[in-house]
Amino acid sequence: MTTEEGETDAYADLGATTEDAMAIAETSMDRVHEIVPQETPADRLCAKAVHATGDPEFAHLMRFANAPVAAGAEAVLDERPIVTDITMVKSGVTGRGHNCEVRKAIGNGADLAAETGMTRTAASVLELDERGVYDDAIAVVGNAPTAALALADCIEQGTRPAVVVATPVGFVKATESRKRIREVAAAHGVPAVTNVGRRGGSGLAAGLTNELVHAASDVRNNETSLATLRGERP
Repeated sequence: MTTEEGETDAYADLGATTEDAMAIAETSMDRVHEIVPQETPADRLCAKAVHATGDPEFAHLMRFANAPVAAGAEAVLDERPIVTDITMVKSGVTGRGHNCEVRKAIGNGADLAAETGMTRTAASVLELDERGVYDDAIAVVGNAPTAALALADCIEQGTRPAVVVATPVGFVKATESRKRIREVAAAHGVPAVTNVGRRGGSGLAAGLTNELVHAASDVRNNETSLATLRGERP
């Protein structure tokens, strides 16, 4: 599949624009799909997690709530903003296959952080939420547990992202922050993608977000449907 300009659209999240690059990308994903059979919509994200980390174990570490693949694809098709916690995650989100604004939270909330002593990432999430930025957005946290915790508080208080991708990494608060996201997502019907354990990170979060873009492209090209991505039977 090519665009009018002749550049490859498929696997846009992998950056493939030539025949050789496409061959490598497709072979890589074929090998991943041998590890993670594509039986459910969520398997797309399990496969992407394995591909992004090079670790087959990640297929067993992913957790999902409220049909996040369908919700994410629909948000991409509706050109909802993609809001990341830090610059590294933003840099990893593909610029192709969508017309969504991609922005980062970090850099906001400096006054709030100074006044309260909370982390800059938590303060930035709270400031953007105060402006309504997270409602109906694709909210992505790939690095900062405190950003995930702040986002969970916002959801509990009424904010409704279209979908949350939360994979903060680390030994302090990371596991707890992802658990908190799962709890509020389940309680308030918010689609969410998280993982268990200490691992995670910016590359994983960006890769999972890019798979939502890829799913939207598949819907746009009639290769699947939102109903199928919701797990509905024809």
